[in-house]
Amino acid sequence: MIIHKMIEFNRFTLDNGLRLLVHTDTTTPMVAINVLYDVGSKDEHPGHTGFAHLFEHLMFGGSLNIESYDRELEKVGGENNAFTTSDYTNYYLQIPANNVETGFRLESDRMLSLSFSEKKLDVQRNVVMEEFKQSYLNKPYGDLWLELKPLAYTHHPYRWPTIGSDISHIANATLEEVKAFFNKYYHPANAILSVAGNITPERALHLTRKWFGDIPAGAANERKLPAEPPQQALRTMTIFRDVPYDVALLAWKMPQRADKDYLVCELLAELLAGGESSLLISKLVNDTELLTEVECFLSEEIDHGLFCLFAKPRLADVIYPCVDTVNETLMGILTFGINSSELEKVKNKALTAIALGQMSIHNKAMTLAFGELLGDANRINIEPQRYQEITMEDLLRVGEMVFQKQNCSILYYRSKNIA
Repeated sequence: MIIHKMIEFNRFTLDNGLRLLVHTDTTTPMVAINVLYDVGSKDEHPGHTGFAHLFEHLMFGGSLNIESYDRELEKVGGENNAFTTSDYTNYYLQIPANNVETGFRLESDRMLSLSFSEKKLDVQRNVVMEEFKQSYLNKPYGDLWLELKPLAYTHHPYRWPTIGSDISHIANATLEEVKAFFNKYYHPANAILSVAGNITPERALHLTRKWFGDIPAGAANERKLPAEPPQQALRTMTIFRDVPYDVALLAWKMPQRADKDYLVCELLAELLAGGESSLLISKLVNDTELLTEVECFLSEEIDHGLFCLFAKPRLADVIYPCVDTVNETLMGILTFGINSSELEKVKNKALTAIALGQMSIHNKAMTLAFGELLGDANRINIEPQRYQEITMEDLLRVGEMVFQKQNCSILYYRSKNIA
């Protein structure tokens, strides 16, 4: 059995609403600082998408007091990065403990005094537009996600990806619109600061009050997102592109991230296509050789995200019967094909991944912040036990609930050459 060490932490809230989580680890000379802003692409206006991701870039463009965030951090031995999701934006750095105050200063300065100018906006806008072109428009199969999401969602803002739904939204973004987005979301009341490493709770709280305490709170982010109605029928779409072979992407709505059944879906994805001995790969790639590739993954949203299955047929022009066979095989597995040893194997794999992740102070800081966003930072200690409690009955129940025909959206991505 894999034993997980409890991650002890302290939680504080400043008067301006900033939430602080601190985990002390004296075995490392480093400190990880994670700032999570409760804003993602789902908070964007349908006609102005891609703004949260644009800010992932703008936040490194300098502030009124610090010309270059990266250069200031690198001078004291630190490193950093960031990422944007549909639900939140995350900025993180790692720095030697003796220079930790520089990390607090840099993060507070760009929260309070981010520098805006037409020139800086033009630079980052061009960077994001080039990323849009290279990763989504000009890359073979790059627009799979752009096409699938509006097929799977008709109302919820998950219907566009974090890069945005249309490159023109970033191309036409004005400085006034960008400033308004920043003022609405990038402030203490909409942020979670988590710190892990060689620092005491008392020092972390002192530095947080010193550098963040005087920043105006800002208004709380009260979301009123349009709910996605239950899907009543199978949705399909076929598109043709200049690519070498046909593929299909199937997506089913699944439980929310805070739901215990979300973890069941994680194990189902691993059981079905998590390695050479997984059930779909064994049956459809190794045994029948129907497919050359099959992959299962979760879109990982906080609200009702997608359980996705990617399939690549071995032969040309057989994509439609291939998908039928994939669905039949999936139903057969749920009825006959899972045994207790396979369940224990994927449980142990998940628990091992958690244990390895908790060896990193960066991962601990990030996991604490995400748990706090979901309503309970102590999820970092609770989730291993939740994995262990998952039963065969849970797998079958959730599988039958998720993999209903009327809950599925299928994108047939076809080669022009084959057609």
